[in-house]
Amino acid sequence: MEIINPPATAKLPAAMFTGDAWADVIQRGEDPSRARANLVRFAPGARTAWHSHGLGQTLYIVAGIALIQSRGGDIVEARPGDVIFTPAGEEHWHGATPDRFMAHLALWEGDDVDWLEHVTDDQYTGPRRPAHTL
Repeated sequence: MEIINPPATAKLPAAMFTGDAWADVIQRGEDPSRARANLVRFAPGARTAWHSHGLGQTLYIVAGIALIQSRGGDIVEARPGDVIFTPAGEEHWHGATPDRFMAHLALWEGDDVDWLEHVTDDQYTGPRRPAHTL
């Protein structure tokens, strides 16, 4: 067993995020592991740029309401306990609603992330649907 001293919370770069977002590294596997896990916190209105992961990404919503959209799809509202998977190569973004903080666990493998353009305000405010219907 090893007790790991994690790095300090990091403010995420404006080149990849609109608004204020911070990450705490939970797991950064060393070879041969490629496992990655971060707790990411978004201020109201903050969001990632469009991006894709070479091996996909799983988000576990911890607090607030997450907005998540795959290119060409609806914006999905996900709530605490929801799990969202985006497959390898699928362009997507995720972030907080305009009026609430949001936190999620981001799980992925490797460092193969393709960062693209920022999400426009028109894209961010597009039509939404709940992750689950009652």
